[in-house]
Amino acid sequence: MSRPKHFYLQLDTETCGTLENPFVYDLGMAVIDRHGNVYETYNFVIYDVYVGMKELMKTAYYADKLPQYELGLKNGVRKMVKWRTAFYTIRKLIKKYPIKAVIAHNARFDNNAMNNTNKALGGYGRVIPYGVPFWCTLRMAQQTVAKTAKYRRYCEENGYLTKNNRVRLTAEILYRYFTGDETFNEKHTALEDVFCELIIFIAEMAYHKKIVRTYYNPKAA
Repeated sequence: MSRPKHFYLQLDTETCGTLENPFVYDLGMAVIDRHGNVYETYNFVIYDVYVGMKELMKTAYYADKLPQYELGLKNGVRKMVKWRTAFYTIRKLIKKYPIKAVIAHNARFDNNAMNNTNKALGGYGRVIPYGVPFWCTLRMAQQTVAKTAKYRRYCEENGYLTKNNRVRLTAEILYRYFTGDETFNEKHTALEDVFCELIIFIAEMAYHKKIVRTYYNPKAA
């Protein structure tokens, strides 16, 4: 495989706490290229939260999945690390490749969750360094597939509209649309969801449209 022109860091978090004050207990990451080739993966259970915040872990939205984590840790599928290790692994990967952009679906939430966790558990600096864009496949979808008559018709036929009659753009629904697999259910465990969301990223990049890819508006030059 020839070395690609650009590398990306696709990530996903699972959290406990509130939407305004979330803490990351599960961090999944994959270094990819725009064609979906995967170069490295990481599946971290964050010790400081998973073990150190036992009461808060009871608020985890997908707390029913915690037995899967215990099994994954036991058989080596998942690795328990302190937040400091996860933080420096992100920094190492960004520098090693180097990473053109970090990517997540609803990236605003993931970025807030990581920075909130970092602030509480060590304050090692900004998780994603300045100068590295944080792309959001949700925002990308809002400017591309969501505007097509085909996707509108798909959502109407499958009951994927909001109360306001807008098309829904969850990772699960977008994955179903792009793959044609209506049986797919999002796992809501970090690394598994990374592999779901990279399919969305690849599909969005194929539109070749000039859009805002970050969840924030870029500063004017």
